[in-house]
Amino acid sequence: MKKRNAFIAALAIGLTTLVSPAAVLAQPAPTPEVPAPTAETVQLNSDTAVTHGLANKYVPNDFNVALGLCPAPGSEKAPTSTTFSSPVLAFTNYAFNPTMGVKANVTADAELKPGTGAGSYQITMNCNGKSFNATFTVPGSAEQQVRKVPEGAARAGDGSMAG
Repeated sequence: MKKRNAFIAALAIGLTTLVSPAAVLAQPAPTPEVPAPTAETVQLNSDTAVTHGLANKYVPNDFNVALGLCPAPGSEKAPTSTTFSSPVLAFTNYAFNPTMGVKANVTADAELKPGTGAGSYQITMNCNGKSFNATFTVPGSAEQQVRKVPEGAARAGDGSMAG
C-alpha cells in the first residue's frame, strides 16, 4: 500500500512539474507554419504504369502532351493565362485542371513542327509572370520505333499448328 501511495505522489509531482507555468514558459514557442514553396514544373509527356521512358521525349506518330504545374494563388487550378512555348512544338487544346497520376494542373496537346530534326529542345511554361523550362528530346529515325502493328502486316501464328 505504501508503494502505491508513493507512486501516486511521484506521478502527481511529475505532472505538476510538466504543466506548471514555468515549464510552459521554458518550452520553445511554436513556429508558424510556412507554406512549402510551390514547385512549378514543366515537362513533355509522362511515364505511365505500363510505359516507361516517355518523360521529356517526343514520341513520333503518337499522342504527345505538355504538362505543367502552375497553381493560381489560393487554388489548385492553373490560371488560364498559363501557356507553353517551344521553338519546335505547336500547342493546342489547353486544359486547366489537376491531372491524375502526374503532378500537373495544366496540359496541352503538343505536335512537332514539320522539318524538325532529331536533337534536344526546350519547352517553356509561362506561369504567373515567370518562365519555367525543361529539355526534351526528339529521336532520330533509327531511334523511332513502331508503336503499333501496321495495317495488313504479316502476323505470326499462335503455335497451335506446330508439330
